[in-house]
Amino acid sequence: MSVASAVWDFFTVSEKDRRLAICRTCLADISRGGNTSKDFNTTNLKCHLKSRHIDGYNEFLKADKKRTDAMANKKIQSTSHYKTQSIATAFEKGNKFPTDSVKAKNLNKKVMEFIALDDQPFSVVGDVGFRGLVEYMEPRYTLPSRRHLAEVCLPELYSVVADHIHHLLSGDVPAISFTTDIWSSDCSPVSMLSLTAQWIDTKFNLVKAVLHSQEFTGSHAANVISETFEKMFETWKIPKSKVHAVVRDNARNMAKAMRDSKLTSFGCMAHSLQLGIHDGVLTQPSVAKALAICRKIVGHFKHSPLAYSRLQAVQTKVKRLQQDVPTRWNSTFFMMESLLEQKHALAAYAADHDLPANLTAQHWGLIENVITLLSPFEQLTRNISSSEASVADVIPSVRALRRLLSKAADTDHAVKTTKTALLESVNKRFSEYEFNDTFLIATLLDPRYKDRYFDEDVKVRARAALDALVNTSAGDETHTESTDEDDHPTSDGPLQKRPRTDEEQGERPSLHDMFEEILQEKGPEMPRTRVSEQVDSFFAEATIPRNEAALRYWQEHHQRFPALAQIARKYLSAPCTSVDSERLFSTVAHVLDEKRNRLAPDKAEMLVFVKKNMHLIRK
Repeated sequence: MSVASAVWDFFTVSEKDRRLAICRTCLADISRGGNTSKDFNTTNLKCHLKSRHIDGYNEFLKADKKRTDAMANKKIQSTSHYKTQSIATAFEKGNKFPTDSVKAKNLNKKVMEFIALDDQPFSVVGDVGFRGLVEYMEPRYTLPSRRHLAEVCLPELYSVVADHIHHLLSGDVPAISFTTDIWSSDCSPVSMLSLTAQWIDTKFNLVKAVLHSQEFTGSHAANVISETFEKMFETWKIPKSKVHAVVRDNARNMAKAMRDSKLTSFGCMAHSLQLGIHDGVLTQPSVAKALAICRKIVGHFKHSPLAYSRLQAVQTKVKRLQQDVPTRWNSTFFMMESLLEQKHALAAYAADHDLPANLTAQHWGLIENVITLLSPFEQLTRNISSSEASVADVIPSVRALRRLLSKAADTDHAVKTTKTALLESVNKRFSEYEFNDTFLIATLLDPRYKDRYFDEDVKVRARAALDALVNTSAGDETHTESTDEDDHPTSDGPLQKRPRTDEEQGERPSLHDMFEEILQEKGPEMPRTRVSEQVDSFFAEATIPRNEAALRYWQEHHQRFPALAQIARKYLSAPCTSVDSERLFSTVAHVLDEKRNRLAPDKAEMLVFVKKNMHLIRK
């Protein structure tokens, strides 16, 4: 039925047959002109009115004209309104966003994030290419000036991130661990002091935040560092009771500053490894002489593009030689590896061209054995430098290193004295950790290690320290929530040691082998103590594989061992290295580059702060 036709004022559809219409005046049945709905029309109805009911037909014409005129006016008004809207929209698109509009402010924020996250200078807003890109994407947006970004947008973004971190720190955070270091810029007269924080939240996720990378002028004396730390903690409203540990370098001024501030602190394990390897290996006369020749050879190719191109021509696999850095022992390791890998290429080069020094067969043999000797240390350095490494890794790693260095191997030729010196250096640098409760308790609460890597006397001391903590925090009335043996399997004894294959028998033991060897040994039975049931249950169970995450275990089992879980949140929060601070200064080095060597230190700190902490807001 057409709603636009007035003819239906005079007809109705037949209920018996929809193909017919009934005249309301004479009740005659009139065909609707077809057999299906798509064929129906009103022609027959109009003809019936015109021939039989002329008055009704005239009335129909008037009504139909009125409806047609109304529809036409409505269409004209709609078209006029659309044209008016289109013109208004066109004018609006041609206008720039007001600088105080929400859209402009949001775009300013995104530009500021781009500068902070991608280490861009503020001057990028004046670059032709960047301006052209922004103009193409949003013609209505006007880029702010460098001054506006630095003085308004950056502080606003800094405030947003800082407020979020304050909110996180004000939550259920039983303890916070920190790393710190001091760094000096190569391209500007600026020294900076770092403070990074990490803690474990209620869901047993490790949370990391950069709190400071502030300018540190004047004396680096212990009292000055101590006062600066007091101010930094005050700024973030962090009471000392929440400070679990501070990981620092081994400098005496930093160690004394922590003591003066009455803060628990310890040296970075990576730094201790650096010192131990330097004393035990790199300063040995025979090794030092070989390394001096290595540096001359690498320097020759680094400073001569022609020499390097000639070396490339004889290389089977093109790979650059690595230059070492005195403060990074593993860079020396990588230098030796790169030279050994290109041994034949260097020999081919030396046949036709001069080198500043040459490595003899004896030197090559020594280098190869030193690489084998230091490979476990390089592996360990990578492990402890990971983002998830904690103080719990220290004692097991040191025990594995000691055992590995105590074993004789075929590759000990020409490095026996060096190996002995390295073992003595490791013992000297790391012996104190087995007397430190921070390390002992963290190791006990790491489900990968527990008490399996302790000697009997250390195990007794460690368990006593943990028992005291549990009794203090939870008392002896703490019980596990379930005793279902199917859900909580226990270990009746040590795992069976996997026999080594014939091929493995000829291989030199690895650091991984030492971890497994120690773990498989049956330790002495611990005397029963008045400790909570959950502690006994925890230690009765087998350790989890070393490649699994300790915090993932506590995410899944914290309800079974509630008292231990809360202690784990505190003790497993401490890293074993200050790598986070070193990575922070790598970011600072990108911020304070040649393009921004005049950047004010406070602005540099804000940029670094935003860059390193934006991930916390985006979660």
